[in-house]
Amino acid sequence: MKSNSSIISALIVAVGIVILGFCLKAGIDNIAFRDREVTVRGLAEREVPADLVTWPISYSLAGNSLPTLYDQVSANNATIVKFLTSNGISPDEISVNPPDSYDATSNRYRSDSFSYNYSINCTVTVTTKKVDKVRELLNRQSELLKEGIAFSNSYINYQFTGLNKIKPEMIAEATKNARAAADQFAADSESRVGKIKTASQGQFSIEDSDSSTPFIKKVRVVSTIIYYLED
Repeated sequence: MKSNSSIISALIVAVGIVILGFCLKAGIDNIAFRDREVTVRGLAEREVPADLVTWPISYSLAGNSLPTLYDQVSANNATIVKFLTSNGISPDEISVNPPDSYDATSNRYRSDSFSYNYSINCTVTVTTKKVDKVRELLNRQSELLKEGIAFSNSYINYQFTGLNKIKPEMIAEATKNARAAADQFAADSESRVGKIKTASQGQFSIEDSDSSTPFIKKVRVVSTIIYYLED
């Protein structure tokens, strides 16, 4: 009886050692598996038309009589506003900025090359979602020259404000492209892609498509994802 008990005890200990060995191997394999990973980046890009434009129309006047200059400014502003409103721009999309004046008589360092006592700079600004309409009027603004207005265009700012509408699709596309890159790496290394370890979405950037078409924007995002690799 005593001998049988010893045999049973030895068998139990042996089985326990075997089970422990399997557990240890599984743990070691798991640690080794967790150390195998690949970092990939997925890019998504789109070209979209600008949906908001800010168009400043500037001009300058010079003279020796402030009341006369005031009348000229009022007439010029009215002419510009009429040109805009008669061609599809709403009054609430137009702002007439206060004039910026310079009094040469108060400057003791005045240059003799400036032959007038006063100069005034004025700007009428259009802010609208009618981007195509503004582009049309830019080609026609020489009509203001017929009215005696020597205008100049400051920086025309085109913007894209619809990012939130395309964000989900672009993130999904970037993630899909990252997964494709991970699959290719895994195939080359005779592995397969496992679960995601970490993922980070890069910031979206919006830039001009090129210098000649500022009204076309390029939206770009890069997602960085770390996948586990499995045998």
